Amino acid sequence: MTLKLAVLGDSIAYGQGAARPADTVAARLSTVLTHDGIPNDTRIFAVPGARSRDLAAQVQRTLPWRPDLALIIIGANDLTRFVPPQQAAAQLESAVRALRSASAEVIVAPAPDLSVVPWVPPQMRATVRAASQLLHDAQTAAALAAGAHAADIGMTSTAGFAQDQDLFSADRFHPSSAGYAVIAAALTPTVRTAASRRLIPRSPAA
Repeated sequence: MTLKLAVLGDSIAYGQGAARPADTVAARLSTVLTHDGIPNDTRIFAVPGARSRDLAAQVQRTLPWRPDLALIIIGANDLTRFVPPQQAAAQLESAVRALRSASAEVIVAPAPDLSVVPWVPPQMRATVRAASQLLHDAQTAAALAAGAHAADIGMTSTAGFAQDQDLFSADRFHPSSAGYAVIAAALTPTVRTAASRRLIPRSPAA
């Protein structure tokens, strides 16, 4: 079978900042699956600037396509717009439950650590990191409660961005092609696990 992978979320899910379409998270993960011998059709439903409240509309566009696997990358814009963590997490949980109800495996990549973004003043970094952690933790709990896989890249892989400014694109906010390579590599183990789970034939009901 051909695995249908839907990518939902914000500008990172969309690939803003990448030099080429082939450098986006979606394209890189599609290549990984292909190399693993898993034919796939990968489509991007993400919208730059999206917050968690916008996931509902993305899910409604995604469901008619009947995805086998859905990747949600969301949270950065909730942080920059000061959306309360529990509110954003509840909106994410609703999106996950809708996708799970349609039998899709779901992977959630929670909010990144925005304190590593170059334009954040040094004196504000501890506060921004704390806010990022609160949203990250709330999203992770909500995703797991709704039956999703959580890919913990938000507060771990983004640490490398603080050390290497080349991982940012020219706008100093979105990842560069090199940055997307880091994010895709962090997501790969979870995507492989979820794809394998989706492809394992289910036993007939007794």
